[in-house]
Amino acid sequence: MNIERDFSLKNYNTFGLDVKAKQFVSVKTEKDLTQSLQQVYASEILVLGGGSNMLLTQDIDKTVFHIDLKGKKVLNETDESVLLKVAAGENWHDFVMWCVERNYGGIENLALIPGNVGTSPIQNIGAYGVELKDVFVECEAIHIQSLEQRIFTKKECDFGYRNSIFKSKVKGQYIITSVVFELSKKNHTLKTDYGAILKQLEKQDVSTPTIKSIAEAVIAIRQEKLPNPSEIGNSGSFFKNPIISTKFFKKLQQQYPEIPFYKLSSTEIKVPAGWLIEQAGFKGIKRGDAGVHKRQALVLVNYGTATGEEILALAKEIQQTIQDKFNILLEMEVNIIS
Repeated sequence: MNIERDFSLKNYNTFGLDVKAKQFVSVKTEKDLTQSLQQVYASEILVLGGGSNMLLTQDIDKTVFHIDLKGKKVLNETDESVLLKVAAGENWHDFVMWCVERNYGGIENLALIPGNVGTSPIQNIGAYGVELKDVFVECEAIHIQSLEQRIFTKKECDFGYRNSIFKSKVKGQYIITSVVFELSKKNHTLKTDYGAILKQLEKQDVSTPTIKSIAEAVIAIRQEKLPNPSEIGNSGSFFKNPIISTKFFKKLQQQYPEIPFYKLSSTEIKVPAGWLIEQAGFKGIKRGDAGVHKRQALVLVNYGTATGEEILALAKEIQQTIQDKFNILLEMEVNIIS
């Protein structure tokens, strides 16, 4: 185990924030992970995957574990479906495209989401009408203190909107080491009716969609709307799209007839947080080097030398303004590490 001290995490978080870890260790095998946990006081660690869903607001006075486990394995395969076990350190988008190339369907709508496979269940990542839980079977994890290995089934993960048991009951207790997915091999269920996918498919002159054309459409949409973290520091969507009651939405719609929405049920409506933020005048705004992206108001960015505290202050300003203007509390999707 190679522990590095006073280690800069600038290249390990997509905001590009130059905070330092007291100690840093990158683990490439489960054996390394177990041995490392045995040598480091368990309550003094921070687990880091792709660094895509976190905002580091200060130096980390503990050991940072970078989970770099790699590998993909076919567990079972039929004419209809395939069961895949994927290591936690695999890049999520690379995995999506690996599946698309093999005509494995189910996650094509989740293309170009930043991060790694191991963090995908924690957030129950989702986009364009698809969520991770739709293809999730189980995940394997190790308890940070007891080192006991455990398998979490879909039911045990208690998935919700951008939520899971790993963000609630067992938060900070486990490190996910691998995830098992069930994907289709034929008769794919294609999701094209959410967001701008149909319009993008038309632009690409696609009349009969495939999982490949849908992935390409999603990539084109995201590249047009979202900044590349390697060019402008960001963590993708900073806030969750709020879910409100139908009754409250109808009152809101009377005041704002043009408000976009997505009906979840007869009693719940999802409204785009980006639209609310844009209506409040934050799109493209800058506070020093902390800002809101000029093309997508849902994305907070680091234009160069912003600190995590400055980005968090802007996020809180947005929350308060949306609360005052729309009576809606925006919930942060990004994990705040302080």
